[in-house]
Amino acid sequence: MAFMAALEADLRALSAEARRRHPAVKDAAEHAILKLRSLSGPSEIAQNEDILRMFLMACSVKSVKLSVIGLSCLQKLISHDAVASSALKEILATLKDHAEMTDEIVQLKTLQTMLILFQSHLHPESEESMSQALGICLYLLESSRSSDSVRNTAAATFRQAVALVFDNVIRAESLPPGKASSARLGSRVNSVVDNVTHSFSHTLSLASNSGDPTMRENLSDVGKLGLRLLEDLTALAAGGSATWFRVYSLHRTFALDILEFVLSTYVAIFQALLSYQQVLRHQICSLLMTSLRTNVELEGEAGEPSYRRLVLRLVSHVIRLYSSSLVTESEVFLNMLVKVTRQDLPLWHQILVLEILRGFCVEACTLRLLFQTFDLNPVNTNVVENIVRALALVVASIQASDSSEETLAAVGGMFSSKAKGIEWSMDNDASNAAVLVASEAHTITLALEGLLGVVFTIATLTDEALDVGELESPKCESNSMECSGQLALLCMAMVNSTWLTILDSLSLILMRSQGEAIILEILKGYQAFTQACGVLRAIEPLNSFLASLCKFTINNPNDGEKRSILQSPGSKRSETSMDQRDSIILTPKNVQALRTLFNVAHRLHNVLGPSWVLVLETLSALDRAIHSPHASTQEVSASVSRLSRDTSGQYSDFHILSSLNSQLFESSALMNIAAVKSLLSALHQLSSQHISGSSQLSVQQIGSISFSVERMTTILINNLHRVEPIWDQIAAHHLELANCSNPQLRSMALDSLDQSICSVVGSEKFQGISSAPHQFQESHLVKENETVSFEYAVLSPLVILYSSNKNVDVQMGALKILLHVLERHGEKLSYSWPSILHMLRAVTDASEKDLISLGFQSIRVIMNEGLATIPVQCLHECILVTGAYGTQKTDINISLTSVGLLWTATDFIVKGLISKPIEQASHMNDDVQSGGTIKEANSKQVPPKQIVDYSMLFFSVFSVLQKLGSDDRPEVRNSAVRTLFQTLSTHGQKLSKSMWEDCLWLYVFPMLEHVSHLASTSSRDEWQGKELGTRAGKAVHMLIHHSRNTAQKQWDETIVLVLGGIARLLRSFFSYLQQLRKFSSGWVLLLDFIKNSILNGSKEVALAAINCLQTFVSANCPKGNLESSYIKSVLDIYELVLQTSPNFKNDSTDKVKQEVLRGLGDLYVQAQSLFNGDMYLRLMAIMHLMIKTTLNPTDYDSELGSIPAVQRGILEIIPMLRPTAVLSSMWTPLLLELLCYLNGHEGPLQKNSKQIHDRNSQALVDGAKQSLVERSNLNGGGTKLDMVGSGWGILFVEKLVPIIVNLFLEAPPNERFSASPEVIQGLGRCMNTRRDNPRGTLWRISAECFNHVVTDEVRQDNTDCKSDVNSCKLSRARFWKEVADVYETFLVGSCGRVLSSDVPSADYITADETLEMSVLTVFGDDILKLQKDAPVEVLQRLVNCLDHCASRTGSLPVQTVGLLPVHCSRFSLSCLQMMFSLCSCIAKATLCAAASETSKVSISILMKRCEIILGQFLADENDLGEHPLPSVRVEETICVLQELARLIIDIDAANALNIPPYLKQALGENKSHGRAHLLSLLPTFSELVVSRSFYHNQQLVFPHAGLENPKHVT
Repeated sequence: MAFMAALEADLRALSAEARRRHPAVKDAAEHAILKLRSLSGPSEIAQNEDILRMFLMACSVKSVKLSVIGLSCLQKLISHDAVASSALKEILATLKDHAEMTDEIVQLKTLQTMLILFQSHLHPESEESMSQALGICLYLLESSRSSDSVRNTAAATFRQAVALVFDNVIRAESLPPGKASSARLGSRVNSVVDNVTHSFSHTLSLASNSGDPTMRENLSDVGKLGLRLLEDLTALAAGGSATWFRVYSLHRTFALDILEFVLSTYVAIFQALLSYQQVLRHQICSLLMTSLRTNVELEGEAGEPSYRRLVLRLVSHVIRLYSSSLVTESEVFLNMLVKVTRQDLPLWHQILVLEILRGFCVEACTLRLLFQTFDLNPVNTNVVENIVRALALVVASIQASDSSEETLAAVGGMFSSKAKGIEWSMDNDASNAAVLVASEAHTITLALEGLLGVVFTIATLTDEALDVGELESPKCESNSMECSGQLALLCMAMVNSTWLTILDSLSLILMRSQGEAIILEILKGYQAFTQACGVLRAIEPLNSFLASLCKFTINNPNDGEKRSILQSPGSKRSETSMDQRDSIILTPKNVQALRTLFNVAHRLHNVLGPSWVLVLETLSALDRAIHSPHASTQEVSASVSRLSRDTSGQYSDFHILSSLNSQLFESSALMNIAAVKSLLSALHQLSSQHISGSSQLSVQQIGSISFSVERMTTILINNLHRVEPIWDQIAAHHLELANCSNPQLRSMALDSLDQSICSVVGSEKFQGISSAPHQFQESHLVKENETVSFEYAVLSPLVILYSSNKNVDVQMGALKILLHVLERHGEKLSYSWPSILHMLRAVTDASEKDLISLGFQSIRVIMNEGLATIPVQCLHECILVTGAYGTQKTDINISLTSVGLLWTATDFIVKGLISKPIEQASHMNDDVQSGGTIKEANSKQVPPKQIVDYSMLFFSVFSVLQKLGSDDRPEVRNSAVRTLFQTLSTHGQKLSKSMWEDCLWLYVFPMLEHVSHLASTSSRDEWQGKELGTRAGKAVHMLIHHSRNTAQKQWDETIVLVLGGIARLLRSFFSYLQQLRKFSSGWVLLLDFIKNSILNGSKEVALAAINCLQTFVSANCPKGNLESSYIKSVLDIYELVLQTSPNFKNDSTDKVKQEVLRGLGDLYVQAQSLFNGDMYLRLMAIMHLMIKTTLNPTDYDSELGSIPAVQRGILEIIPMLRPTAVLSSMWTPLLLELLCYLNGHEGPLQKNSKQIHDRNSQALVDGAKQSLVERSNLNGGGTKLDMVGSGWGILFVEKLVPIIVNLFLEAPPNERFSASPEVIQGLGRCMNTRRDNPRGTLWRISAECFNHVVTDEVRQDNTDCKSDVNSCKLSRARFWKEVADVYETFLVGSCGRVLSSDVPSADYITADETLEMSVLTVFGDDILKLQKDAPVEVLQRLVNCLDHCASRTGSLPVQTVGLLPVHCSRFSLSCLQMMFSLCSCIAKATLCAAASETSKVSISILMKRCEIILGQFLADENDLGEHPLPSVRVEETICVLQELARLIIDIDAANALNIPPYLKQALGENKSHGRAHLLSLLPTFSELVVSRSFYHNQQLVFPHAGLENPKHVT
């Protein structure tokens, strides 16, 4: 074991040390080592005394080294229980001997051994051994030879030994082990409130751990031992001797310190053991009383501060721990302490006493115990009250001090140090004056902390009373609970006895202090005491503290503050003075005071009551400061330049204060209703005291009133869940302000009232009131009576303001508020609608435009968003009010918008008609009549159920619209008319027949008559626009468009809208309207109205009337809703209009004609299934009347190169008139009529237009066909230009030609056979215009159309003709005759010729040549080659035409042929080539057999033409001699030779050649007829061969002809 090894090592050390001088010790040590090895442990060592004696022997030598080793080994043996109890006496004797040694190490080893002894099982238990052990400690303590370290160790050892003794007493007497705190009166570096809280919680724990033990008289031996020790300690403290210790003198200070330790630590001993308590009462208290006396001069140690401090500490422990049992002694002690504060004693003495008193004040339970024991007992002195007064006197002493400012600064510094957690101290080199100031400051600081301790103690005890239920929290709804509990009564008594003294002291220090820490601490005291007063319902102290606190929030700087600022280093007097005069400076004290005030108000809002006025005045001043541009917070020293100060802290403080200000009133939701009313009353009082009869108010007055109003609104918003009890207060104040003469106050009141009403109406209080607004439940009526009254109460201020206040700004404000309510929460209103509508109706009578505009905005909101929630019995009134806004003359835009709102109303009403034609509703308001009066909320009666007829509401809207439709303002009446018809059009399908009849006969037709009458009687005088000003002395008027500058023109616009509405109705509901009973008479009236509008109205009216007919036809014909009678009636109107229209030209007439044309076209297109032959011919006759009116050869538009508008309309309509399959017989009259316009002849319809109604359609058709036969005898080839398009213009004819051709191509085959000659003739006439106008467009268009028509006709088969065969043949023959005439005239006369002396451009030449070639190609390939039924004589004429064109080059003499233009020679060659193509059998191989007839006719003519050309070549060669031939001649000859070389003919063509019969027979037998044409030209070729110039020219001609040898020709 380590212990055994250590002992052996110690023994060896002893042996080594004693080897020379102490051999006996050496031998004993070696013997002990041997003995030790035979022992196994501490228990065997304790039984064997040899080991112990060995160490005692070593100590007895009194050698320092040996003693040290011996004592160390002795400590090990004792600590390991290796010593028997019987050895205690020897050990104590050895220790006593060593205590007398002068060596410090030995003395310290002795004390260590003594302490180990006390803590081991050997601790002394007998009085003798205990006294001997303690005496050793005291001896070393008091020995003059002891060093300081030895004395300190001896004192500590003695203290620990005393503690062990009393611990043994606790155990022996079976007392509770709990000990009191050994802390000294709270830490000086903690705040007062922290000390109070800590001490209170610790004392509570003590109270819970310690019971109430019964006093015992008998003591155990250990108890007696402790009692002897206590008595000796008391004697030593008193300056006597200790008989038991056998000590005759000891420092009293040390004895007092040990007594303090015992009294503060072992409270249970003195409370439970009578002997101990008697020693405390008779000896210790006597000692303390003697020591406390200040009227005698104390000498020696008793007069020293340290001794006084210990005495006072003992006194404080006696009072704190034993005052309940030592009442008299404690009272004496307390009175003596209080008395000391009033005596002129040294400052250190006062400081010591004040520390004790401060300790009592900051310990809540101690102060409570003292107050219960003394102040509440009439027999005893009011100790606590006396303490408070004594402390207050100490605080007040600062006023009499010459260095009060320095003292206050030192006090602030002490509080600041404590706030930082450090102990305040003074510099070592401080002067005497500084020490004096610091001492005075220390006394004031202690006294102030004591007072604050009282404050926080009261607050802590009050909180405890709240916790145990003796008091009610100020946040509770009820305030009926009174102070009845013991603790509550104690708190109330403490408040009543101390508040005035405390307030005076705290206010004094707060007023004069500038330090942040002290201000915060005092303000905490203010807050704590005020809250305690509020909880205790101590009104007077509460108000006093609040008033005092408010003084420190916002006020002008007092003289002291001004002086301190002005005297600060570096300050500028002028700048500071100016700032103080012109601005508000919030010092840190003000800011902290305001925060404290907010805290108090938040905590005590339910109990402040009338005290709210004090708070609100302060908060109003704060609000003004926050919003003042000159307000600031003093964040830095005044010595700092104002421009260099950082303002971020200022804004932070203001922001925080503003937030606290707002939160206070927002938290009103947590107050009980009585507190809220008190707060509102205080706000009203604050506002009312600034309202005066004068309209001029100061900024401060305005600010206070604004503050009150804003805070009232905030309170309302946060108390919407219980708004009924407080609404009257708020509304009354707003009305009071609104009636003030000051406009700023009125505006303020209106803005606040706006926010308040909107908030209330938008709250949950109104939820569910109008859940079924159109059907109120009777079961809910009684329950909702309160709600009805409240709704009237909320909105009644608006009615009162508008009706009773004559200020326009107030009336406008009321209307704005109403508008906001309707916009945001209109759906929640139910019972106040009659009042609202009456108020809005009254607005229409106002003369101010702004009022009407605001009122109308509300109506617009109602009509757009509120119809679904407004009670049904108010809908009629709502419509009337809307109509009233439409009739007002102040603002036309409002009138127009009101008409639109009526349209919205119809949408809503129609929904009611669909869902419930007649709804039954329970009305919650009185019957509302137009112009009714507003009833007060207290006279409301719930009406019985009423039946609401939505049809009547519908007619109410129509009645208003009809009235507005006759308004003298065109914009209004037009809008009303438009809305009326739009309503019918949109909702007509939802109306019953009876409603339709009422609408038509009560509103629509009367409107037609009324509008027509007003239009006819309106003035035609021109208006002058609004006068805008003057220029050069003359008035300047606004310009008005000429189409709107008379009343009649304005009414024309209304008629146009009426016609448009009629058209819309006919388009949508004609089939339904036909079923009405009086529709036929209405239709007649309508047609008369339309007819008169077309004939007698302006252009716009006429066009609208025509459009009405067009819309009617186009909408109903496709649906099959029209009968032929309606079509005839429309035709009658169109015909009448054209017959009666003036025969002159202007824009208005042309436009009407265009619309009539368009109407006719649409009529036929839409209703063609209803047309018969007579109606179609009548339509054509009407068209003829229209076209005839456009006859004007000097048309101005034509001169400008454009077609007149009417003619353009005609051209658009003609394609629409194509007859249907049922009317196929009408194709011929139609085409004939159109060709008449083209050719300038009169057709049968023109000749018989006057008798059009009396003739049969078949007769007209027959007449048309007979006209065709008669005209077939006319020769149209020589028609002059002036006959084409005569009266209509070339441009019109150019557009008409393609239309005719297209119609012709669409016609049935049999109708085409009849009309084809006339079409070809007409086209030919147009093509012939080229001769007189070669650059014109008509001949080009006609040529292209001719190609199209003739190609299509040639390919037609005669079998397609379903009419008479003879007639078809006759028509076909006429067709071919007209074709031949056209080609003879156009191809021969115009193509390939120079028709103008002007030199055309290359583009013109190219285009003309291309078209000519196209005509030639069609002529040859499509006509001559494809024809099937052309007569031979016609073919002969056609081929002659082609030959004639081909002969132009050869017919010219050689001298002039070279001058022929190139395109002319090319055309001639093309014609020649076409003739070769007609004769070629290769080209005919795929064609029909009829082409052989063409080749037979063509071959002889071609051979003759070739003979002429070749002969001309020979003649020219002879004439020119050596001169070269013209290129044209050479090219022509080459072409002939080439074509002859390529030509192969068939047998029929060969037979047609003029050759001998034997040759024909030979060719037939040899089947070589294909080259027979060369035989017919053999003589000519022979002449060429035998000519004298043959060899000279053969190289020129024959190679080009493809002949290598002339012999090939033969």
